[in-house]
Amino acid sequence: MTTSLGAMVLGTPDPPVLADFYRALLGWQEVEREPGWVRLRAPEQERPGLSFQREADHTPPVWPPRPGTQQMQAHLDLQVDDLETETARACALGATVEDHQPQEDVRVMRDPHGHLFCLFLPGA
Repeated sequence: MTTSLGAMVLGTPDPPVLADFYRALLGWQEVEREPGWVRLRAPEQERPGLSFQREADHTPPVWPPRPGTQQMQAHLDLQVDDLETETARACALGATVEDHQPQEDVRVMRDPHGHLFCLFLPGA
C-alpha cells in the first residue's frame, strides 16, 4: 500500500470566494463546487489538490505567534520566480503582506480570509 497527499483543505467562512483567490493566484482550475465545498487542482494533474470547506466560526491565526492566541496549524509555501512581482500580484488579488518577515527571500502573507501563506524564491 502507498500513501500520498491528496489535498490540503482550508476552512473558511466563504469557500467560493477563497477558492477564486487561490485559483487566480495559482492558475489552477476548479473541479468541484458543492454547497460549503470547493476543490481546485493544477491543470496537468489530478492530485494533490487544494480544497475549501465552510467553517462559519473560522478564526485566523496570530502572526507572529504569541502564547494564548490562535495558533497557525498549517500554511502554504508557494514557490515563485520573482518575489516582488508575485507579491504585488497576490496583493492585487486580495492578499496582504504581514509586517513581520523572518527572511529576506520569503514573503509571509495572508489570503483574503486570514490564512497565512508564504511566497518564496527557489533555494530559500
